[in-house]
Amino acid sequence: MNRNFFSSALWVLVYLLLQVFFFRSMILFDHAFCFVYIASTLSLPFDTPQTRVLFLAFATGLFVDFFYNTLGLHAACTVFLAFIRPAILRLLTPARGYEERNEPTLAVMNLWWVIRYTFIAALIHHTLLFGLEALSLALLIPTLIKIITSTLYSTFVMVTLQFFRGK
Repeated sequence: MNRNFFSSALWVLVYLLLQVFFFRSMILFDHAFCFVYIASTLSLPFDTPQTRVLFLAFATGLFVDFFYNTLGLHAACTVFLAFIRPAILRLLTPARGYEERNEPTLAVMNLWWVIRYTFIAALIHHTLLFGLEALSLALLIPTLIKIITSTLYSTFVMVTLQFFRGK
């Protein structure tokens, strides 16, 4: 096992513990929820096999579901995010491409790229999560408010945590 694997595994654990013990109760204005645990899926190296990414996403989503008592909602949304992660990465591919061993983190990529990547991924995740939670067009305006505020909140927190990851 290489050092990169242990570093990634440690950060997955940090994101999960932050989610269930800290950000679970950090709700802003009764509308903005922070789901920092999706960063564990987003920060995996570019060359991570897709099946491994999907499995990790399912495991982290199920872990969060256990603490939120949401019966697979987070697992489904996180697996979907892991499924479309390659498309998001292709959308944001720089002109010179990606190096295989690189990670989509602030230490490797520039700040603007990380903000866009995190924002797009959080927007997709939160749209699916809150859309499935509401399951009604009668709640469209409150759901859109939750999606927008939670996406901005989660993006801000996940990008801020990138500064603590280091090299």
